[in-house]
Amino acid sequence: MAYTLLRNGTLIDGRGGAPIPDAAVLIKGERIRAAGRLADIPQPEGEIATIDLAGGAILPGLIDTHVHLVFEGFDLVAMMNTPFSMRFYKVMERMKRTLVAGITTVRDASGADLGMKRAVEQGLIAGPRLQISITGLSCTGGHGDDWTVSGSNPGVPPYPGQPDGLCDGIDEVRRKVREVLRAGADVIKVSTTGGVLSPTDHPTHTQFSPEELDVIVREASYRGKRVMAHAQGTPGIKNALRAGIHSIEHGIYLDDECIEIMLRQGTFLVPTLLAPVMVLEAGTESGKMPEYGVRKAREVIGIHHASAAKAYRAGVKIAMGTDSGVGAHGQNLRELGLLCEIGMSPMEALVATTKTAAECLGWEDQLGTLEPGKLADVVVARTDPLADIRSLESKENIALVLQGGRIVVDRR
Repeated sequence: MAYTLLRNGTLIDGRGGAPIPDAAVLIKGERIRAAGRLADIPQPEGEIATIDLAGGAILPGLIDTHVHLVFEGFDLVAMMNTPFSMRFYKVMERMKRTLVAGITTVRDASGADLGMKRAVEQGLIAGPRLQISITGLSCTGGHGDDWTVSGSNPGVPPYPGQPDGLCDGIDEVRRKVREVLRAGADVIKVSTTGGVLSPTDHPTHTQFSPEELDVIVREASYRGKRVMAHAQGTPGIKNALRAGIHSIEHGIYLDDECIEIMLRQGTFLVPTLLAPVMVLEAGTESGKMPEYGVRKAREVIGIHHASAAKAYRAGVKIAMGTDSGVGAHGQNLRELGLLCEIGMSPMEALVATTKTAAECLGWEDQLGTLEPGKLADVVVARTDPLADIRSLESKENIALVLQGGRIVVDRR
């Protein structure tokens, strides 16, 4: 098996240390064999394919821990008039856009099913590595219940690969977790509060009882699985934390007690700062975002920013996630600039989308840093992201993307 040597770049390995100039990454098959100063890279025997990076920045494959590949925008009329099977074809193009942006791995926070994950794994379609939750669990009338006041439901009907996520009471939530795991979920997604884009609730509304959440976490743990919680209002965040949920998604109304529990338990925060921004942009530009979504996004956006900044200053583990699907896919790296706005340095923002994001997914032994033995997911940027983190927002500045040692994007 031939080696590939990426050379003539500056290595930013995902661990947060100083960049390494005149660096290289040696790859054999799908794994990294060495990464560091070119002078320190061992010279293997056998054929070597050398790729000159022209001084670009060498990064680990970037990770988005919160996307919805099946959705893009919330034009309710269009959603209700789109044939069911169209969703599968549209996902293919959204996956490609995500990969082209430099995102080589995502955690899908409901919508993507096992067939989509296997299609990527088997090379049938190009896309990021997928960790899937299948469908989000929601109580009746909660965030995830798409019922509208007209009685219509613009959401996706359940099908064999995706059970209905609505459940109420101890017995129902237990059964629903088992159904979602049976369908192939890598992680369980639950909504413990209302949300910006749910039609009949508010982000501050608490959903699911502590007893129901305890059962959800316990059932997931029996299969070695973690639980991620859409959690925006303070009481619902605390219920999730006390149940032992692994990551808090959004975390709009964090108070000191929430942060104290997160620090004590090592809970991850996935702030998705881009989500309300995309809602407001869509509402302004197209007018097709539901009025209630635009109104609630405008109400919470400042509070959301302040909460994330407070959590960062306290030392909470922050993993990059965008909620892409609320807006257009392929804009994922806009989140990095927003993370810097809450106080992170560009290096800390890059660690949030590499090392910390891999830890949030439980895949840190395979991804997140450029180290020997790990999968050769590599992104090469034309620009210096430490000097201008927002330069990564332009896909034209993503020169090369490798996934498992294979070139999947090449703009050299």
